[in-house]
Amino acid sequence: MFVIFNEKTRKPIKVWLEEESQIDENCLEQAYHLANLPFIHKWVCLMPDTHAGKGMPIGGVIAAKDVIIPNAVGSDIGCGMVFTATNIRVSDIKDVQTGNGSLIQSIIGGFMRNIPVGVERHKTMQESVVLEQCKKEMDKYEANEELIHLIDEGYYQMGTLGGGNHFVELQEDENGFLCIMIHSGSRHLGKEICDYFHNKARDLNQMWYSDVPDSYRLAFLPVQSREGKQYINWMQLALDYAFENRDHMLATACRIVKEQIEKFTGIAVEFESRINCHHNYAALENHYGENVWVHRKGATRVREGELAVIPGAMGSYSYVVEGKGNPESFHTSSHGAGRKYSRTGAKEAFSVEQVIVDLKEQGVVLGKKKKNDVAEECRFAYKDIDMVMDNQKDLVAPIRKLKTIGVVKG
Repeated sequence: MFVIFNEKTRKPIKVWLEEESQIDENCLEQAYHLANLPFIHKWVCLMPDTHAGKGMPIGGVIAAKDVIIPNAVGSDIGCGMVFTATNIRVSDIKDVQTGNGSLIQSIIGGFMRNIPVGVERHKTMQESVVLEQCKKEMDKYEANEELIHLIDEGYYQMGTLGGGNHFVELQEDENGFLCIMIHSGSRHLGKEICDYFHNKARDLNQMWYSDVPDSYRLAFLPVQSREGKQYINWMQLALDYAFENRDHMLATACRIVKEQIEKFTGIAVEFESRINCHHNYAALENHYGENVWVHRKGATRVREGELAVIPGAMGSYSYVVEGKGNPESFHTSSHGAGRKYSRTGAKEAFSVEQVIVDLKEQGVVLGKKKKNDVAEECRFAYKDIDMVMDNQKDLVAPIRKLKTIGVVKG
C-alpha cells in the first residue's frame, strides 16, 4: 500500500497497489475528485482491483460525514456474491456421461434452462419475501411515484442473472470439492433507483450552489434531508432484493446439481459453507471514533473474521477469504480481479475463437447463448487475480482457492 497526498488533494488517497503507474489515468482523476470532497472522513481508499467507474472508481471506498452519494454506491445496488461448497469430489463426476454430454455439461445446461440471463426475465411472478414486505411498508416509498412500478416488475426479475460480468459458476476447490458461485445484483431495480436519485441530487446541489462540480458526477444528498432518507429506503430495498435474488438462484442451482449428480452417480449431495455478500452499497458505520457512511463501490466488507468471496474472471481462480479487519481500508477488500481492458477494448484485442479455445484447453464448460461478445468477460480482459490478492495481504487471508470448471454468462 502507498499514499498519494499532494497539492491536488484535500485528503490522502491510500492505494493497495505497488506504485501509481498501476492506476489508469481516468481512475486516478476520479480518485482526486473524491479526495477533494468536503465531507470525506480521513482518506480515500483504492483497492488493488480498482479501475474507472461512473463518477467513482470501481474498487473505491470512502467514508462520508452526514451525506450519501448515489453514484458512489453505483447503479447495480447490492451487486455481490453467493457461494456454497458441496461434499462432492469433482474427480467422481467429471467423466460421467449423460444424454446431454458430460455431467458438467448437463448441469450447465440445466442452469441455462432454469435461470434467465441477459435481459430475460421469468414469464410468471416469482415469490419474494422482500417485495411482499415492501408492499406492507409502502409509506416509505410512495412519495417517489416514478419508481413504484419497479416493485411489481421486480417479481419477474427475482431469480434472474442479468448480463455483463454476472455469472453462475461450477468450481473446484484446492481439495477437489465441487462448489457453486453466483455473481449478480438488484437487476433493473437498482439502476433505476441510482439514476433517479442521482438526478435529484444534481438538481438540489445546483440549488444549494454546491462547490462539488457537476462534472465529477458525485452529486450528494444529506442523510437527514427528505431526499436522503428516501434514497436510503430505496437503496436498502435494492440491497435486500439483491440478496434474495442471489439466494433464489442459488436454490435453483443447488436443486439442479443435486438432482443431476444423484441421478447419474447415486452419490448423495450435501451443501455447506454458504456465503452471501454485497459489494455495491453504503452503510452507517463507526470508524476512527465517528459515525460515517461508508460507500463501497466494487468493494467488499471484511471485518475481522468475516468471510467474503472474491471472484476472478471466468477460467481463472476465485477465492473465499477471511477478513483481517484492517481499519485503514475501513474493513474493506477488493471485490474481484478488476478490469484491465474495457469491454470494447477486450473485443478488439481478443477474438471469440481465441477465448473459446482457451476455455476448452482448460476444460471449462461455457454456457452462453450468444458468443459474439464472449471476449468482454474473458480472463485476459481482467487483472491477474493472484496479483490482486498479493496486494491485499493486510486486508484478507485466503481460506479457499477455486478454479472454474463450468460457467454460465449472460
